[in-house]
This record gives sequence, structure tokens and C-alpha cells, in this order.
Amino acid sequence: MNIIAVAGARIPSDTANSIQVMKVCQGLAQLGHRVTLIVPALPPNAGPQASDLQTLYGLHTPFEIEYLPAVGALGRRLFTLRAVRRALALGGDLIYTWFPQSAVFALLAGKPAIFEIHEPASTPTGRIWYRLFAALPGRKRLVSITQALVQILNRNYHIRLRPEEVVIGPNGVELERFVSLPDPKTARRQIGLPASPTVLCAGHLYAGRGAGLFLTLAASTPEAHFVWVGGRPQDVSIWREKAAGLDNVTFTGFVPHEQIPLYQAAGDILLMPYEHSIAGSSGGDSSTFCSPMKMFEYMAAGRAILSSDLPVIREVLDESMAVFCPPEDAAAWQTALRALLHDPARRATLAKNARRAAEKYTWLARAKQTLEGF
Repeated sequence: MNIIAVAGARIPSDTANSIQVMKVCQGLAQLGHRVTLIVPALPPNAGPQASDLQTLYGLHTPFEIEYLPAVGALGRRLFTLRAVRRALALGGDLIYTWFPQSAVFALLAGKPAIFEIHEPASTPTGRIWYRLFAALPGRKRLVSITQALVQILNRNYHIRLRPEEVVIGPNGVELERFVSLPDPKTARRQIGLPASPTVLCAGHLYAGRGAGLFLTLAASTPEAHFVWVGGRPQDVSIWREKAAGLDNVTFTGFVPHEQIPLYQAAGDILLMPYEHSIAGSSGGDSSTFCSPMKMFEYMAAGRAILSSDLPVIREVLDESMAVFCPPEDAAAWQTALRALLHDPARRATLAKNARRAAEKYTWLARAKQTLEGF
């Protein structure tokens, strides 16, 4: 099948949505489909080489990328239509998009459409596009990253789709990148981290990701080393200043995606210290409907997980796979962390269960589920 994917992600980029788009397209390509991703054009001469993308995103199955001009506010609005026109010119059998507008245009053109949704519509106009997608006839499917998000559509927008038109597709992981990982001490030695027990968190340092709690835990647990992997340079600088005086804290800054498994393997405990409100690269609050990609990487890494107790996290994890603490409750986190540090048997059991559960959440399995019967 000739699948044309239409996304607004900036390629290349270190944002989660950029990584997610590339992993989705690779999963579709792994099934043997011809995949072309259409995204907004970069500034002149800024287009990356294929090898750069492979390194940045940890890609191993190639697919085509086309850049369409999208200059200015009008250009960005027209991109969703122009991308569908380009998809038709490429002879696409299926249009897979993260834009409700492109999904609607595809259906109006008589093409099957899959609309992947990561958040509720933020404006009245956006809700109209969602409703149009639901109302139009044609072969279509909604892929939602969480069940909570589908419930929001039902409750707030009164959108109802047939069961066969909805797939719950949490984000995923490539298990092959997590095979034959070294034990934590060996991993720490390979990447130059101290030998002491290590508590690690991966991801950006946006508001609501728990960096403040991370430092509080580090201050109260001097026997462990705390490592935060990732973050934009300006954010890393801010948090390094806040960590001044804490000798057991490392902020690594950006790490290429292909190296993330080794860093996660270096942790004895992997943290998801989300707050009550979680911001993304463009702000907002995703705490009620998010599907963090690092959660699946943590599971695949085979390490104990200590997570904020959010209902949406429990769509994937349970007490057999992770320890949960109330968001922003520093005392509860300190108690739980200390207990895990002193209980290697429990850490091993949690890690084993999470690693087994991760097998259901590969990007390839997600792609199969998305296209099943379509």
C-alpha cells in the first residue's frame, strides 16, 4: 500500500512529537508499505542528510520525506490542504495524518484517512474539524494515544465513532534497541557516570516534568547519584544552576536517541515525577491524556520504575510493574525511593514484569493494530 503521512512536526527536531512521527512512519514502512512523510519545509539549506536522521531518530527502516513550503500564517494554514493535494498526486492509497483538516480533505477527495490524535482541540474551530472528520462518510479511523482522550471527545465534543473506526494506540518502543543491555554498573562505566547507585530521569525539562522534585530527592538521598538525560540547552543551564552545591546530580543535556537505551540501562531506578499539570514543547497541560514515550522505553530497559500516580499512566502500568506516588508529594517520593534503593529483589521483580509487558507496545505492533482490517 502507498501510504502518505502528513504531519506538522519539524524534521529534524528533538521534540517528542517529532520523534513520535518518525517512529510511526518507520513502523508502517516495516510492514512493507511504501511510506512518504510530508512535513513543512525547513529554512533554505537546512535540510538534513538521511544519515543525520538515522542517527538522530535511531532509524533502521527507510522511508521518503518531502518538504512543502509553509511560510507565514497563511502558508501554515494552507499546508494541510496542499499536503493532501500532493498526496493525491503521489497516488496515495491511504492518507495518515496528525491534522484533522488533512483527514477531512482526504475524505472529501474520496481517499481513506487515518487521523491520529494526541490532544483535544484547543479552539472552537478545531472542534469543528474534529466533528467533520467524525461526520463525513468514507473509510476512516481515529487513532488515539489513550482511552482517556477518546472519553474526552465523547464527553466534551459528543463525537461518536463506530468501534471499528477507533484504535487506542499508545506510544511505543523498539525492543531491538534494548536487547543485550549491560547491567547498571557496566552501563555507568561505559558512559562515564559514577559507580554509585543511580536514579535516572529522561526527557525534556518543560514545566510539570518534575525537575524540582528530582532535585529535592537528590538533596535527601546523598548516597545515590541522580542523572537527568535530555533537555534543551537553556533549560539545562537553568537547572544546573539550581543544582549548584549538589555533588550527586548530573544534567547531561541532549543525548542522541540511539544512545538513550544505554543511559537508561545505567539507572537502578527510572523516574517519572510528573506534576499535576504537564506542559509540552508548546505549553498546555497533557496530564489527563498523555502517553509518555519514555514510559515504554523505561519498560523495555528492564529497570524499576517510580512514577507519579496519574490515571492515564495506569492505562499501561500497574503495581506489578511500577511504584506509584502522589504527584508533588515530596515526602511520599522520598520514602518510596529509599525503600526501592534498599530492596534489589523488588526492583528486579518490577523490572521483569515491565519488560515483559513492553512486548505489547512496539511501534511495529502499533502499526499492525492501526491498519488491521483497513
